[in-house]
Amino acid sequence: MSGSGRKSGSVRAIGRALHFPFTGTARGIRKATHAHGAGESGLGKLIELHGVNGAGDVMITVALASTVFFSVPTDEARGRVALYLAITMAPFTVLAPVIGPLLDRLPHGRRAAMAGAMLARALLALVLSGAVATGSIEMYPAALGVLVSSKAYGVVRSAVVPRLLPPGFSLVKANSRVTLGGLLATGVAAPVGAGLQALGPRYPLYGAFLIFVAGTFLSFSLPRKVDSAKGEDVALLAADEQHLHGPHRQQQKRPGLRTVGIAVTHALGANAALRWLSGFLTFFLAFLLREHPLTGQSAAVSLGMVAVSAGLGNALGTAVGAWLRSRAPEVIIVTVVAVVLGATVTAAAFFGAFLVACLAAVAGFSQALAKLSLDALIQRDVPELVRTSAFARSETMLQVCWVFGGAVGIVMPLNGALGLSVAAVVLALGWATTVRGLLSSARHGGGAKPRVA
Repeated sequence: MSGSGRKSGSVRAIGRALHFPFTGTARGIRKATHAHGAGESGLGKLIELHGVNGAGDVMITVALASTVFFSVPTDEARGRVALYLAITMAPFTVLAPVIGPLLDRLPHGRRAAMAGAMLARALLALVLSGAVATGSIEMYPAALGVLVSSKAYGVVRSAVVPRLLPPGFSLVKANSRVTLGGLLATGVAAPVGAGLQALGPRYPLYGAFLIFVAGTFLSFSLPRKVDSAKGEDVALLAADEQHLHGPHRQQQKRPGLRTVGIAVTHALGANAALRWLSGFLTFFLAFLLREHPLTGQSAAVSLGMVAVSAGLGNALGTAVGAWLRSRAPEVIIVTVVAVVLGATVTAAAFFGAFLVACLAAVAGFSQALAKLSLDALIQRDVPELVRTSAFARSETMLQVCWVFGGAVGIVMPLNGALGLSVAAVVLALGWATTVRGLLSSARHGGGAKPRVA
């Protein structure tokens, strides 16, 4: 009996040893995401859900990149990606202005909306798994569904964060945690997706299916309070009710009950320029580096280096934004746009491998930090009853700007200096049209305390 007991004890010990890396890692992740009251408020659940979202999206990206991008000559690839952009993103651009108002009218279904976005992508991943193997035209409408579902999730997620703030948490800190969670999950899932891709183009999509199914159930684990619309109204992305078609040029003493104020409108304009740059660099550099890889590297390695640089810059910008804790957001936005403009001009003038990687990192850093500064301004200046709507609508606008940037990146000639010069001009326009209003707001100490109706 004693020998049998020792044997069974040894088996249990081996089982625990094999099981611990998974359970220990899961407990570590749960402890990190639920720290400082995030577990009690529900923010920890949202961080985990956003990680699942990022992991599933990168799996689909890996599968589609190999099919649409790397599998054919460059000229044909540009045509395929242009067709993909036209079929998928053009309809989204038309639908995007409707998404924010629609969610404003259906505030009680946020958990269901997030779950629906996850389930739709799970089912579409299965459709894509068959289409990528045969090259079927079904790939394009399925990809449209994936894109629209992903963007809809992003809009709803922006609206949910204000409902899940732990005591003493700012929106900047909460959004930085959510963003970092998504970046970490993407970084882990990308090599896994590449490994599955080596087995065949269907396997990353099977992985995406499983991930999004898990996300569907995780969406309903969010607290019920995210579905509550008590005390909310619809935001108007304007400085005041008399100037709804552009930033107001004069300093306003304080925003109205439904408008967002001059600082937010100018900050949104600056962020739009940065998001345009992100979309532009994504597509322009993808084709440019495929045709002209970085010195001594293959096209795939060159793209990987630039993608890693952008990801590290984004993570660093998110971390710095959380550390700054909403200090002088107008000045931060003006500064980071000026820095990325300088980096773009330098890369255009002295085009080379090192400067391209540096530009990707600076652009990722600037976009993350500027977005967190915009979040800080929305929290500071926007009345509470329309704050959730303001987050959803501003995120929709920024995603549309990314689409336009990507479209320009595809049609540009594959000339590094020319392409980055065009990007510098767009950034300069975005900076010049917003810098005065942002600095004016900073000099006046920002908007008055937002009123709550």
